[in-house]
Amino acid sequence: MPPPHSVAGAVVREVFEETGVRVDVEQLTGVHRNLARGIVVLVFRCRPVGGDARASAEATVVELITPGEVRERMAGVYAVRLLDALDGAGPRVRAHDGRRFVS
Repeated sequence: MPPPHSVAGAVVREVFEETGVRVDVEQLTGVHRNLARGIVVLVFRCRPVGGDARASAEATVVELITPGEVRERMAGVYAVRLLDALDGAGPRVRAHDGRRFVS
């Protein structure tokens, strides 16, 4: 288990608090900047290792879905976060306006 005050520890804690799923953090896979909202998001690929999936105020549905379902069900600028995490190519740096990538 990572130290609780490390970045990996924060990821583990947040995923559990929001979904009920315990994870091991594997790799940083993206840095995404939402220019419209002034938010920078760090994206990590994690592996589920336990817990009981449950909805919360921040996650209305918790389920495993295929890459095809990601493409069908999520807006492109958000789906790419998951798809990048699966492709194993290493961290990507992207910027978007909430709808489209700008770099």
